[in-house]
Amino acid sequence: MKTYRELIVWEKSMNLVTDIYQVSKSFPNDENFGLTSQIRRCAISIPSNIAEGYGRNSLNDYVRFLNISLGSLFELQTQVEIAFNLKYIVKDSFNKLYEFTREIERMLSSLIRKLKAKSIKK
Repeated sequence: MKTYRELIVWEKSMNLVTDIYQVSKSFPNDENFGLTSQIRRCAISIPSNIAEGYGRNSLNDYVRFLNISLGSLFELQTQVEIAFNLKYIVKDSFNKLYEFTREIERMLSSLIRKLKAKSIKK
C-alpha cells in the first residue's frame, strides 16, 4: 500500500465526517460552541489520526495513532447518542450513523490487531 488514501477505513471515516457535518447542521445555534463543535472535531480526528499514523516511520507509532482514532470514534458514538437523546437527531439518522461507526470500529480494530501481530513477528 503506497498511501493511507488506499485504506478503506480511511475512506469510510472521511465519508463519516461528511455525514456528521450534514446531520449537525440542524443542531440548535446555541450548540455551535458545544456539542456541534465537539462532534465535528471527533469525526475529523478519526481519518486525521489514521493518516498521521500512516505517515510515521514506526509501526508502533502507527498503531498508537490508530488507537487514538479508535478513541475518537468511541467519543463520537457517545456524542451521537447524546444528540439523539436531546432530539437533535431523528431515530433513522441515529441508527445509520451508529451502524456506520460500528463498521469503522470493526475495521480499525482489525487493522490494529493485524499490525500488532506483524510487529510481534519482527
